[in-house]
Order: sequence, then C-alpha cells, then structure tokens
Amino acid sequence: MTFLAIDVGNTRLKWALYEAPRHDARVLAQGAEFLDHIERLADDRWAGLPVPTRMLGCVVAGDAVKRRVQEQMDQIDGWNLNPQWVVPSQEEAGVVNGYDHPSRLGADRWVAMIGARHHVLRQGGPRPFIVVMVGTAVTVDAIDTDGKFLGGLILPGHGIMLRALESGTAGLHVPTGEVKPFPTNTSDALTSGGTYAIAGAVERMYQHLLNHCGMEPACIMAGGAGWKMMPSMTREFELVDNLIFEGLLVTARQRWERTD
Repeated sequence: MTFLAIDVGNTRLKWALYEAPRHDARVLAQGAEFLDHIERLADDRWAGLPVPTRMLGCVVAGDAVKRRVQEQMDQIDGWNLNPQWVVPSQEEAGVVNGYDHPSRLGADRWVAMIGARHHVLRQGGPRPFIVVMVGTAVTVDAIDTDGKFLGGLILPGHGIMLRALESGTAGLHVPTGEVKPFPTNTSDALTSGGTYAIAGAVERMYQHLLNHCGMEPACIMAGGAGWKMMPSMTREFELVDNLIFEGLLVTARQRWERTD
C-alpha cells in the first residue's frame, strides 16, 4: 500500500511517497515545491511515480491552495485517490487537544505534536515534551506525559521580525548578520536579537512545562530554519527534519487500521 504524505506550509509544499503508512517505511520518492509552482507537479515531480494507494495531507495555506493540489492529483492517469486532509480534533493518535476551540489549532502544529509524541515514546516511554517549529512563523507547544497538549506560543520567524523592523524603523535596510554574544554592528544586532527572542520564548515554555510536570521535558525541533536555531538554544534539542511526515504516517496508520 503506497502512501503519499503532503505538507503544505506557508511558502512550500513538501511531499513524500512511502511504501506503506508506517514510521519505518521506505521512502520511494520525495520533493518540495514553492506554492507559486504547484501547477507543475502533475507534469514534472509527480509524473511517473508509483501510483499512491492512499494519501493524507496537512495544509495551513488555505482552501484555495488545497484545491490546486487536488487538481494536480486529478490530472494524473491512474491516481484514483480520495484526498484526505487532517483537521485538528479533540483527540487523535494518543494526543489530546487542549485548545479552547480544537478545530482552530493549526493543522501543522497538531500533526507535529502527534509525530513528536510517538517519536518520544519510541525512544523510551512517556515523558513531557515541547515541540518547536521554526519557519515563516515559530510555534512552541507543550505536551504533558499523558499526551495532552497544554498550550503553546506563536511568534514571528526571523524574516518577519526583520521585515517589521525595516518597515517601521528608518535606516535598518542592512544585510543579514551573525549571532554574537555582544553584537557590535547593526546586522549582527538584528540577527542576534531575533534569534535570542525565539530562544527566550522556548526557554520560558520549557520552564513552564518542567514546573507543571515535575519532570525534565524532551525537546524536539523541526521546520526549515530549525538548524539555524540549534546552536543558540539553552537546552539540548533533537532536530527532526520530517516531523510532520512522521505525524502523518502515524495518523494514517491508526485511521486505516480502524477501517480496514
């Protein structure tokens, strides 16, 4: 049973074709496309792939983008898929949604939590953990030992921070700098300020979760810019490149085991 996992973010669509919907399944093909170029998938990246049996996706870019993706799948001969997209619910795959309005939680955050929960369980059993996703925006989410999502933070990513400063402050159109303990030029000051703002938010959430659970949390980081943050973190983090895909694989397997 070949399985197509799709992660549609704010700027790019990432996809992976697996031989089966399980976390250790072999990857048959994978790729990424900027949202402006989705219409080339059917004729280029997806043309000639083994036919997927099932598909599950996660989208944060809106319904219009989701329809464009589905149109690409419909154009490929033999792809008789019934597209399914994750909508956050009260509970799924062992994670309980503590959001005030569960369906309003970002689908990417929800799927990442599911992936992280099972990633942590495979490493040695239940423990609290935080999930940090660093992309266009940054999210910092806390999950307790029982798998309940307690809440999380949303803050701007590096790019948004810099653009906000450039648009609101005269004379700050400068190149990207480096992260330094004591920045002595404007470029380094901007880059270091944004990095330490994110690191500080993560540290605060870590302390909240530690105090709440009385146990050192595991720390998982994901997102396209996660590697940039790793050297500046005050805690040891594990960088999981395909965390949303891990969540989609777990979710797909559990859903279809109930129906098959």
